Amino acid sequence: MKRIIALLSALVIVPFMAVQTSAQESYRIKPGDVLRIEVLEDSSINRDTLVLPDGRISVPLAGTVPAAGRTLTQVRENVTQALAPNFSSGPTVFMSMARLAQDDLQLPAQADEDTVPIYVMGEVANPGKVQVAEGTTMLQLLAEIGGFSRFAATQRVQLRRVGKDGKERVYNVNYKDILAGKSGIGMTVMAPGDVIIVPERRLFE
Repeated sequence: MKRIIALLSALVIVPFMAVQTSAQESYRIKPGDVLRIEVLEDSSINRDTLVLPDGRISVPLAGTVPAAGRTLTQVRENVTQALAPNFSSGPTVFMSMARLAQDDLQLPAQADEDTVPIYVMGEVANPGKVQVAEGTTMLQLLAEIGGFSRFAATQRVQLRRVGKDGKERVYNVNYKDILAGKSGIGMTVMAPGDVIIVPERRLFE
């Protein structure tokens, strides 16, 4: 019975992980973004690091590594390679978005209405279209709609936003990191047409 449950869980989780990976790859890092770096073998390296105006990040034991214009996966691979000489075996490096560049967090200049439309889907108290005041942050929005349902996967919240180039960007949000003060993405100012998706918890999550 346990083997059947594990197999069913894998059939659900694997396609979802593929979608998540694709979403991560669709975003190209830019100066002003803040990346979170975690190294399993040496916690002293763990930190949030700013992408500097020249497009590089600074990592202890690795020096400066190019980041702007690249995906999280590409930067993680470069950091891993740069750190490798400092370890007897290849280090295990995790990388995620801690905070978005300010130009992505602000409302578009042409938005001059008193309220902006936001769409909330999934495991929240009151899903649907919400009109919020200009300048409302993600955390304030979640409070306005009554928070999450008890089935919410709060570590896998998504913010989907269409940029000025017409392309959708997907930002992964870990609500627990926000509450713990580890991420500032909760201060993201909502823009017209933003979509917040809160998936349902997986089995055993």
